[in-house]
Amino acid sequence: MNAFRLAGDMTHLFSIILLLLKIRTTKSCAGVSLKTQELYVIIFITRYLDLFTKYYSFYNSMMKVVFLGTSICIVWYMRYHKVVRQTYNKNEDTFRHFFLLVPCFVLALLIHHSFTIIEILWTFSIYLEAVAILPQLVLLQRSRNIDNLTGNYVFFLGALYLLNWMYRFFTENHQFRWIPWLSGLVQTALYADFFYYYIMSWKNRERFKLPA
Repeated sequence: MNAFRLAGDMTHLFSIILLLLKIRTTKSCAGVSLKTQELYVIIFITRYLDLFTKYYSFYNSMMKVVFLGTSICIVWYMRYHKVVRQTYNKNEDTFRHFFLLVPCFVLALLIHHSFTIIEILWTFSIYLEAVAILPQLVLLQRSRNIDNLTGNYVFFLGALYLLNWMYRFFTENHQFRWIPWLSGLVQTALYADFFYYYIMSWKNRERFKLPA
């Protein structure tokens, strides 16, 4: 545990709180990609299987349960809540997210640290996380009206990953680890365009929107 790890966890938690706050208070999930949220549920399930086999610390176990539980909660709201589900932009959230699963799993089978079930699934979750934001970014490009809470959610989620790579840089003794670092580069590249327009809209005090 260090400052970057703690800041990354808190940023991720804050982004989730923002999203849940938007859904609960407005009874709306407009502008939120259900497909990205479903991918995050898959990511956390496959990554946190060691929750049942290894104990690192109370903090570690608690955060895993919180991230998994809140992700499932968001998906439940968007799929089954009688009011919230009616606000879901199904016609705009058309990215075929399940097509990301097979390439990421095949890549995990080919490039991994060790050939064990937990290690393969952990590697799969790293690859999938790198591209899980794609459906959300596509939805934001198609949406003309992006509310502040949705924009802030994506911003803080992206900030989490930047903090995560800073954490790895300062704690991994400058050893290049192919799987997380290359995945991180892909992830950062996907967020770069969003960060630029988010910061410019904040600087110019304009309503945030992405170019079509």
